Amino acid sequence: MRIREMVCGTAFAAVLGTVVLGTAVLAAQETAPKPTTAAEAPNSDTSYIDAAGTAHVTRVVPIPEDLSPQARKFLSRQIPDAGPPQTLAQRRAGTDAWAVRAAAAWSKLCPNTLVNTTIAGVPVREVTPEGMPKANEDKVLLNLHGGGFNSDSGSYTETIPIAGYTRIRVVAVLYRLAPEHQFPAAVEDSVAVYKALLKKYKPEHIVIYGTSAGAILTGEVAVELKKEGLPMPAALGIFSGMGDFARPGDSQAMYALQGLSGHLEPPKPGAHDPFYVGTTDPRNPVLSPIFADLHGLPPTLFVTSGRDMLLSGTANLERAFLHAGVDAHLVLFDALPHAFWYDQNLPEAIEANHMMADFFAKHLAR
Repeated sequence: MRIREMVCGTAFAAVLGTVVLGTAVLAAQETAPKPTTAAEAPNSDTSYIDAAGTAHVTRVVPIPEDLSPQARKFLSRQIPDAGPPQTLAQRRAGTDAWAVRAAAAWSKLCPNTLVNTTIAGVPVREVTPEGMPKANEDKVLLNLHGGGFNSDSGSYTETIPIAGYTRIRVVAVLYRLAPEHQFPAAVEDSVAVYKALLKKYKPEHIVIYGTSAGAILTGEVAVELKKEGLPMPAALGIFSGMGDFARPGDSQAMYALQGLSGHLEPPKPGAHDPFYVGTTDPRNPVLSPIFADLHGLPPTLFVTSGRDMLLSGTANLERAFLHAGVDAHLVLFDALPHAFWYDQNLPEAIEANHMMADFFAKHLAR
């Protein structure tokens, strides 16, 4: 398992089961093992800890009763645990098709105007909310989309609701993707757009945020901005991310893209995503901000969930921010999987997006 990006809606199973980074996603479809059946599923908990401390466990985990009916239905979907995922080309095609449907679904809730253009030579997508007040014209949100660094599953789902709920324009950076363009290409593109925005907006009127790969990239960009001596934005949003490509977190061994359902392989030694990392040292402080000097970074909201495969990575990076004296806050939603806020059908997703939007609006109002 490597970093995998969540897609939402009724097409989740078809599209998201393929959203994976690492060797498997770039390999041709292999002969898949047979999925576990109801007769074969364990009905009791087991636990064995080997001499190296590795846990070999089974768990029977009910759905918490306080979740919304929509979330309970969402978690009840039966997704086979057999793999492997589709090829990268198949995944990109499926994700692109899903993204168009997701944009339409979110736009019904948050009407907007979408414009594809370029800034500093980098493709971007601008989302302007319907009825944006004149007072917000001097503010902008810079989105670094998710998609496992090798596709775009977030430039609609991460921008349309946030633009709608903040009533502020969002610019999504359509940065160069791996494996064709490895680190630091995405960082370079994002920093180039930020520098261009500084010519029009005050830094205290800019927020940078992202989900999954975009959350990781947000931390990387913040460290690069500090390295280059550029003014910091008003705030950051790191939603289901991490800051350490050298050491996989505990949750990556526990949860798949869909949480407790779907295909999952034990983490392998080495860099989390060699197709993004390339030849860079996984402990490079820009690539892995947990090894960087984080002092002086702006207030940051971290959001994750109880069955998020990047739960550990998000929590560990938030702790690093706190140790550096950053005004950091972590919100964790119970039981839900990776990037569940992409799904406009979940009340918890609406709540999460409002929480993110309120945080941004608060810091842009100062």
